[in-house]
Amino acid sequence: MYALVDCNNFYAACERLFRPDLKHRPIVVLSNNDGCVVARSYEAKALGIKMGVPIFKVREDIRRHNILVFSSNYTLYGDISARVMCTLEAMAPRVEVYSIDEAFLDVHGVSHCRDLVAFGGEVRQRVYQDTGITVCVGIAPSKTLAKLANYAAKKYPATKGVVDLSDPLRRRRLMHITPVDEVWGVGRRLAVRLRDMGINTALQLADYNKKALRRHFSVVLERTARELNGEDCLDFEQVAEPKQQIMCSRSFGERIHRIEPMREAVAKYVANAAAKLRAEHQRAQAISLFMRTSMFSDREPRYSNAATVKLMRPSDDTRVLMKHAQALVGKLWRDGFAYAKAGVLLGDFYPRYVWQPSLLDLLEVDPRADKLMATMDAINAKQRGAVFWARQNNGTQWRMKQEFLSPAYTTDWQQLPRVR
Repeated sequence: MYALVDCNNFYAACERLFRPDLKHRPIVVLSNNDGCVVARSYEAKALGIKMGVPIFKVREDIRRHNILVFSSNYTLYGDISARVMCTLEAMAPRVEVYSIDEAFLDVHGVSHCRDLVAFGGEVRQRVYQDTGITVCVGIAPSKTLAKLANYAAKKYPATKGVVDLSDPLRRRRLMHITPVDEVWGVGRRLAVRLRDMGINTALQLADYNKKALRRHFSVVLERTARELNGEDCLDFEQVAEPKQQIMCSRSFGERIHRIEPMREAVAKYVANAAAKLRAEHQRAQAISLFMRTSMFSDREPRYSNAATVKLMRPSDDTRVLMKHAQALVGKLWRDGFAYAKAGVLLGDFYPRYVWQPSLLDLLEVDPRADKLMATMDAINAKQRGAVFWARQNNGTQWRMKQEFLSPAYTTDWQQLPRVR
C-alpha cells in the first residue's frame, strides 16, 4: 500500500505562510525572470488564470482582480519542503520524495493496524500543525492508483482531502469518471492518440488489452494499465538514483552585449553546478557550455552555439571546471549580438574516489583541493552565497529578473518576519 502526499498549491501556500493577510486573496507565482505563471492559488484558478500563461497576457486581469504576484522564491520553497518531508519521515517507515511538494509513503504495515483513511487524516493534521502547509492524501495498492486517489482527494471536497482506493469497486467507480489524461504518465499528446482508439477514461485504459498497449505504444503504458488494476509495477525508491548530468542555466535579466558579464554569469553557473556535483559525491570529466540570443525576437540578429571539453582527469574542483568553462566562453563569444541565455552542463560522471588513470597520466593532485571545496560548501550551507569566487562579481546585468521576490523568511537572519 502506498500513500501519495501532495501539498496543495505549494508555492502559493509558502507565500501565504508568513502573510495571513493573503488568506483569501488570489495569488500567482512566476517563473524565472518573472516570465510565466507557474503556480496559482485556488482563488486565481477560479478567476481563469491559466498555468504557463506569459505574465504580459494577464496584466489586465491582475490589475482588475487585485491579484498578488510573486517571483519564484526557491530558497523559501526548498526549506518548507524539507520541513514537510521531515514530518512525513516521522510518520511512515519508508518515504520516497518524488518532487518538491510530493512524496510516496510505504503504508503496508500501517494498513494492518490502522484505518487508512484515519491515518491519512492524521497525516494532513500533523503536516499542517508542523509546517502550516495543507496536503491531500491518496492511498492505494500501486503508485499510479495512489496518484489517482490524490487527484480525487483534491477534486472532490466531500473526501476531506483523503481517498483510499483499497476497495476494487470504489477504484473502478473513480476510474469510470476520470478522464484518461488525468492518469499519471499520460500526457496531452498520448491522450489524443488514446481517444482515437476509443480510450477516454482511466477505466477503459485499465481494461484495454495489455499486449496491444505494448504493441501500439510502449511497455511503459502497459505498466501504467497494470498499475491501474492494482498491480505494483514500480519500485519504491528511498534513495534517488545518482544524476548522469547536471545543468545550470538561466535567461538573463537584461541582454548581454559584452563578454565580461558573460564570463561572470558562466562563473556563477559553474560554481552552482560544481557544488551540486560534490553533493552527489561525483566527479565530472566533461563540461559543456552554450550561449544564445533570444529565439523569439525578429528585431535582433540570432546566434546560438555550444562546445564541450573533456578533462584529462574527472574533477569536482570549481577552480578546474571554471578554468575550462572560461576558455569555452572565449571560443563561443561573438561580438555584435544581444545574448539572452547561457548554460553549463557537467557530464561523464565518475564516483568520487573510483577512477583509473592512464599510464601516461602525470597530473599531480593537490591534497588541499578537497578540503578547500568542503570548507566552502560547509560555509555556504550555513549561509547561502556567503563565500563566492571573485570571477562571479555578483553583477546585476545577468541576474534573473525578480521584481516581486518575497523575503527568505526561514533561512536568512536579516529577513526573519517581525511581529508588531
